[in-house]
Amino acid sequence: MSRNPHIQGFPDEVAEKIGNYVYRLIDPRNGETFYVGKGKGNRVFDHSRAAVRCNEEDGGLEPKLERIREILNEGLEVLHVIHRHEISDAAVLEVEAALIDAYPGLANQQAGHGSNAKGPVDVRQLIDKYARPELEHDIKEGLVLINVNAGQNLFDRNAIYEQVRFAWRISPKRAVKADYVLAVVRGVVIGAFVADEWLEANSVNFPEVPHAKSDANGRFAFNGRVAPDDVWERFVGVRGKRVGREEMKHDQNPIRYWNA
Repeated sequence: MSRNPHIQGFPDEVAEKIGNYVYRLIDPRNGETFYVGKGKGNRVFDHSRAAVRCNEEDGGLEPKLERIREILNEGLEVLHVIHRHEISDAAVLEVEAALIDAYPGLANQQAGHGSNAKGPVDVRQLIDKYARPELEHDIKEGLVLINVNAGQNLFDRNAIYEQVRFAWRISPKRAVKADYVLAVVRGVVIGAFVADEWLEANSVNFPEVPHAKSDANGRFAFNGRVAPDDVWERFVGVRGKRVGREEMKHDQNPIRYWNA
């Protein structure tokens, strides 16, 4: 751990020896890990440097930098921990992802590599996931697959609809070409819907959505309905169907287009 405010970077010989590493940023006020990242050289120190460069008048900072500014303004210093070093290029993404998964509530804006498909899951859910039938590979219809967090509402069609319809950074030109929108949780299709229209996701177009804002901020949402029973059976079945096509599996991007 580094409590020394004069440590602004690694000596060259140290940076060379440690190679790829995964690190944690810790709040000294409560010992909480609030950010996980990967890098080499002096990457671990870049966030504090960025926070120092921010002007007092700067607004709308990302949560990570806001947290660092609060720490610095109290005369304290972020604690930098190199969690694992000398990691191969092939493994560094997996190590980072596993650490991100281990610390819920981080200021990271993106989940770890592969976390949506391979992240923490109860063993019973894991068995259930891989015991489920697989979605057919040669689908001719246009689909939009959207990764959602359905929580406990895996079998409530209306609840799934409300989660999958709003609001996404999606290409409306491609989305309107799709015949169906599929809701996906950890690689399993749990819902199938028909999107009648895609609109900017603002409070004017969606007054019924409590958390809709006046500015869509580049996001879109749809009005639609649950797919017919035969379509639901085909894509979802009784307890969901696994997405087997590798290019359709979700990683960092929650949106996948299939023939759209």
